[in-house]
Amino acid sequence: MPNYQGVWSLSEQYQNRTGWPTFVPPIGLFGGGGTSAVNIIDQVTISSTGNASDFGDLTVARYGLSSFSSSTRGCWAAGLVGATEQDVIDYVTIATAGNATDFGDTTVTLAYVSGTGNDTRGLVIGGLRGGIYRANTYYVTIASTGNTSDFGNLTLGRGYTGSCSSPTRAVTGGGRTSGSTANNDIDYVTIATTGNSIDFGDLTVGRSYLSAVSSATRGVFVPGINGATTMDYVTKASTGNATDFGDCDSGLQTYSGAASSSIRGVIANGSADTDIQYITIASTGNSTDFGNLTNARNYLAGCSNAHGGLA
Repeated sequence: MPNYQGVWSLSEQYQNRTGWPTFVPPIGLFGGGGTSAVNIIDQVTISSTGNASDFGDLTVARYGLSSFSSSTRGCWAAGLVGATEQDVIDYVTIATAGNATDFGDTTVTLAYVSGTGNDTRGLVIGGLRGGIYRANTYYVTIASTGNTSDFGNLTLGRGYTGSCSSPTRAVTGGGRTSGSTANNDIDYVTIATTGNSIDFGDLTVGRSYLSAVSSATRGVFVPGINGATTMDYVTKASTGNATDFGDCDSGLQTYSGAASSSIRGVIANGSADTDIQYITIASTGNSTDFGNLTNARNYLAGCSNAHGGLA
């Protein structure tokens, strides 16, 4: 079997593991967003560059939502319609464009949550409910449908965080807490179990309204408020403080959505424009132009069929 590592990782290549494999490119999806709320889902092929194309629609137009995915399904959870927090979870089959389908509900209505997971579980982390910053983490089994179950708690209640994962660990960084504009904490959990988060280390600076991308080994946090344009990275199998990765375009600094393969991180929007940029996760350096979204919006959420939690 030829090795296409360097173009697509193994998790990016194989969607059918019985018989000869079906080759599916690493697809990134960006759903929702906009302070007036949209239901748009855009798609890009992560291993190339170019403008996004229309994939379909969410069941409910909303912003401030989270996303998580397996190698086959992409899901979006919670968010805001106007000032009203939502409990909706939607899903799509990533290899097939089309509108989202109802998956179930989050345990409570939430906004400004983050999401991540592996090929089995999706996590919905932190967020805001009734003006209170939540520590709760919830989970679902992505291959099924249904409502979330309790997983545990963050070390500190906060929203506007960024989360990413390896196949075993979910890592959550930054966010906003009651009485603060930005936080530098990084927490982690073991995805296959349930339980409270454990302290991982600190970001280089406190930041909120951030997003994150990852390979199986490295997680990269995209600036957020107070982060200027600096991206941070951590090695997920260890613990410790984050290190400077490079800078992203200032338009992606806050309110962005992100999706990744095991090789590339793709960061969309941020300042209510259409800009998409990418980074090479295994190296360090500044972001590079990728293309444009179909619609200018912020507060969106991204997922993919090839992120670090699936490797």
